[in-house]
Amino acid sequence: MFFGSYVHNLDNKGRLVIPSKMREELGYKAYILKGFDGALSIYKESEFTRLVEEIKSLPFHKRNSRAYLRVQLASVCELDIDKQGRALLPTSLLAKYKIGKEVIVIGALDHIEVWNVKDYQEYESNADKSFEDIAEDLNDKED
Repeated sequence: MFFGSYVHNLDNKGRLVIPSKMREELGYKAYILKGFDGALSIYKESEFTRLVEEIKSLPFHKRNSRAYLRVQLASVCELDIDKQGRALLPTSLLAKYKIGKEVIVIGALDHIEVWNVKDYQEYESNADKSFEDIAEDLNDKED
């Protein structure tokens, strides 16, 4: 399980040092892909396999399923994590999703999210304003 948040800078080659508390759980091979709300998502191999199984279960004859499947899987890149815990993030994904040199790495249970720091701060600020309402709404839906 991944949790916590860590501000990091990508090095000149576009490598991210995976936070040490996340490194062991992630392993040496991972997958990065389009996340939600402007983030990139990094999955360890077993969780990526689970995600692919979920995507495979979507009905391809439905337009939204096809669109989700195509956009999601087209964004996938395999990451190799070296012994120092560094992963070279694809420049194409960084540019496409406007991830700059300064990033924040967020643990999101089954995956890690990489955000542009300013974008995440704005997102967090907006979500924090209605945190209790969001929590209450989530609990109402479970009843």
